[in-house]
Amino acid sequence: MITLIIGNKGSGKTKKLIQLANESVEKSNGNVVVIEKGAKLTYDITHKARLIDTDQYGVKGFDAFYGFISGICAGNYDVTDILIDSTLKIGGRDMDALVDFLSKLSKLAEQTETKLALSVSADASELPDGLDAIAEKV
Repeated sequence: MITLIIGNKGSGKTKKLIQLANESVEKSNGNVVVIEKGAKLTYDITHKARLIDTDQYGVKGFDAFYGFISGICAGNYDVTDILIDSTLKIGGRDMDALVDFLSKLSKLAEQTETKLALSVSADASELPDGLDAIAEKV
């Protein structure tokens, strides 16, 4: 299952993501992974979650990002939740590529039984119509 936290800059997406991450840790019987661009959530996310900064691994573009997330799932069978902040800063602002990325993530989430939540810094009107079939919007 994929959940999108959508809104323009300053609309509270990161706060919602932090709250969701900390709640997920309390409910999870496995590991919760939080992916971010830059190390800005270090003190907001509980230490029980695994916090990963994509800048440390040179992840840029949706293809590299998908491979990175696939690797996390492949290397850790017990990951139950993956939460991603700054999706468009990591992958880019190409909305068609975003739809393709989310489509692949949806299949990966189903195969690995992992819940994914992504913050997307954009107005809902900027997003393509195809996202409704792939992800739930918050």
